[in-house]
Amino acid sequence: MSKVKYRFNKHSLTFDRIQTTFKKRMLLFLSHISTGVVFAAVILVIVYNFADSPKEKAQKREIAQLQLQYQILNDQLGKFTMVLKDLQERDDNIYRVIFEAEPIPSPIREAGIGGIDRYERLKGYTNSEIIIETHKKMDKIMGQLYVQSKSLDEVFAMAKNKENMLASIPAIQPVSNKDLTRIGSYFGTRMDPFYKVKKFHEGVDFTAPVGTEIYASGNGVVIKTGRNFGGYGNQVIIDHGYTYTTLYAHLSKILVRPGEKVKRGQIIGLVGNTGKSTAPHLHYEVRKNQRPINPIYFFYNDITPEQFELMLELSARPSQSMD
Repeated sequence: MSKVKYRFNKHSLTFDRIQTTFKKRMLLFLSHISTGVVFAAVILVIVYNFADSPKEKAQKREIAQLQLQYQILNDQLGKFTMVLKDLQERDDNIYRVIFEAEPIPSPIREAGIGGIDRYERLKGYTNSEIIIETHKKMDKIMGQLYVQSKSLDEVFAMAKNKENMLASIPAIQPVSNKDLTRIGSYFGTRMDPFYKVKKFHEGVDFTAPVGTEIYASGNGVVIKTGRNFGGYGNQVIIDHGYTYTTLYAHLSKILVRPGEKVKRGQIIGLVGNTGKSTAPHLHYEVRKNQRPINPIYFFYNDITPEQFELMLELSARPSQSMD
């Protein structure tokens, strides 16, 4: 094709040859190049902002999959937390109650894992928040599982000693009292027979003739015998373990000695009228952690539910203690 170009002249009605200089050709070439560059730049901007490359598409699919997996993991951690919470409640309100153990304090169960920079390495990413939150949940669950594991080890050890514990905890009346007619005064605020003022009575008084046999209410070790000058007269104190002790006062005769191991139902002494006493009787106390508690709650081995209800009714009536 000829590179010579012509232009039709309307005035002369002839074709005039177009004279193209190098400068014009250069300008024309540069204009074409500029137009192409601008068009290419526009296309690149559009593609860069509105279209993903195959690699970017693959990365976005991978990120979406990871986000989904993190969400599933967080949901599973939530379920684990619910199961763990149920186990903790059973531990505190069932297992530990059975074995007379204190529940695990909430600050210990909820204790977190320290370190302000623990999650610093996870910051600065697009999905740092979900990653950090997942790590926090996992760390919390791991800490609570550790505490629960130690608690179950303790409960297991108590379960192995359950037979000894059940045999040791005071569970019978210290004198023969099948018809419940021998309880002269109950636990609680009573009238003092000597001073005629209301006073807290820390035990139960069993009326019985001098010489009536007194029984140890649970297995244990005698830790104290002899005369008490505070008003209890001749007394015996037995340590049953598991923070329980029992006291038997006003005895006429003591049949055990300090350090002696006794069994539930073993005769440890005889009813008397020694010390501050208005008549022959046995003053009997149950203490847990050195604090007096109502003994009638521990007579479950030798009374019926109906008899226990009757005891509760009688104990609610005002009366006078015998010491």
